[in-house]
Amino acid sequence: MKPYKLVLTGFGSVGWHVADLLFQRRERYATLFGADVQIVAVCGSRGGLYDPNGLSPDTLLPLTKANGGLTASARMEEAYTGVRFLSQCDADGLVEAGPTDFVTGGSGYLYLKTALEQGMDAITLSKGALVLDYPGLARLSRKQRAFLKISGATAAALPTVDLIQYNLAGCEVAEMTGIFTGTTNFILTAMWEEGLPYELALREAQNRGIAEPDPAFDVEGWDTACKLTILANAAFGAEMSLSEIKRTGISGLTGEQMEEWRRQGLVPKLVGRILRQTGQIAAEVNVVLYPFDHPFAQVKGATKAVQVRTDVMGELLVVGGKSDPRAAAAAALKDLEHILERRFH
Repeated sequence: MKPYKLVLTGFGSVGWHVADLLFQRRERYATLFGADVQIVAVCGSRGGLYDPNGLSPDTLLPLTKANGGLTASARMEEAYTGVRFLSQCDADGLVEAGPTDFVTGGSGYLYLKTALEQGMDAITLSKGALVLDYPGLARLSRKQRAFLKISGATAAALPTVDLIQYNLAGCEVAEMTGIFTGTTNFILTAMWEEGLPYELALREAQNRGIAEPDPAFDVEGWDTACKLTILANAAFGAEMSLSEIKRTGISGLTGEQMEEWRRQGLVPKLVGRILRQTGQIAAEVNVVLYPFDHPFAQVKGATKAVQVRTDVMGELLVVGGKSDPRAAAAAALKDLEHILERRFH
């Protein structure tokens, strides 16, 4: 059996779930692909863990976020993190699950670029590097004959980029429209169905762990806009920047508006849309009102959805996909299986 050595950068909630699921699936990888998949290093912001023979579940899984993460391990060393370490640790692939920085790409961008330059396959869950420079990273992956996989960063459990690249291969997708942010959909559902004012709906989302303590990234439409930037570049072949996407959010919506829309039988959704027209790609984020019998009007709570319109396969609609750290981790490991299938078959 041939080893496939992985480095995991970022060990917050999502990174921990990546490790947990991977340990559970090692036997599957061995059976399907003849691959002995090992996590040889986990890199955090202040240090990391490294074992060239593979880190064990007993070593990694007790290091939950609640228990202090990597810093709770006596084996953590400052030398086992950063791009210099990554370039020297002789790994086959990278899973990037660190914090997102949409301005500079942050450490995630440096990790991805370094991995691809080394010819390592790269799977990313964080969006910042992809928003900053997906086209450049994609060119580098092609040059180095390495895989760059991004489904965990593009609505995670809801298939988006894979839907176009795999399931609709050979088609021209004229339009992709989606409810890409579960937080905003939860808030809008509570406002429309329960009559809650925005502030109370947001507080309920925060109490349930759906919205962050600082919800601006989601409610002002930035999360959806970032996903659109990545999808436009990865799935539609654009070279679009985040600043080109027209964006509105939901924080200014009022109870009076909701009451009026209910009377009219219209349901508000924060929607991202990518449109191909006369060879040009455009994208925007805004609140769209749907009649009650439209499929998007029935997408409630933190559920997400995507609809695509193609030239020869017609329209397709996908609804669902869990919106939590474990689902995001599962999306990254889906990407890993696609890589293993290509590498070992």
